[in-house]
Amino acid sequence: MQHAPDHHDYRALLERLDRWMEDARRRHPGVVPCRAGCTACCHGPFDVTVADAELLRAAVAALPPVEREAAVGRARRLMDAIRVLEPDWAPPYDVGGLGEERFDALSDALASEPCPLLGADGGCRIYASRPLVCRLIGLPLLGAAGRVIENACPIQDRFPAYASLAPQPFALEELEILEDECRRAAAGRLLGDPSREDYETTIAAVVASLEPPESG
Repeated sequence: MQHAPDHHDYRALLERLDRWMEDARRRHPGVVPCRAGCTACCHGPFDVTVADAELLRAAVAALPPVEREAAVGRARRLMDAIRVLEPDWAPPYDVGGLGEERFDALSDALASEPCPLLGADGGCRIYASRPLVCRLIGLPLLGAAGRVIENACPIQDRFPAYASLAPQPFALEELEILEDECRRAAAGRLLGDPSREDYETTIAAVVASLEPPESG
């Protein structure tokens, strides 16, 4: 990327994972259940990167007013529940500042809470702009250097052929280099400091910080 990458560039980068998933689905017809509309991994707080946060802000801002109001309201209610458990956690809600052990405990306590971006029909309101982790949670991945990301689908035991599927090859290292560029650029814009590229937060924290549309 010759220019400082923005959320459009980041979304295009994430779409490589969508194509990888679709290629695997074609190679293994009827085996991969992961698709739009499945909500098995869409519950509980989980960490998203600063590049994800910028993409989420843009995607939610572009929603129709009624959907945006619903998403912001749900995110604020989830943040209220989070503050009951972690009253000292404050903006910008940096997961690193909370610490891994406390964040894991928080995630476990709220594991059944739906993502604020899930619609009433169970569909993701911003599916095309969903975070990196949402695209990696299922199919096992094999990087060029032999690194493996295991299948973390919470319902894979219902699909034996899927659960036993070998990791699918993907140019992971190339994606991570470009992702680093996107995170640095996003940190500069959102946090005023590109060196905070490792900042992570939650979807609820991002969406709750947005203003709902003015009632008309």
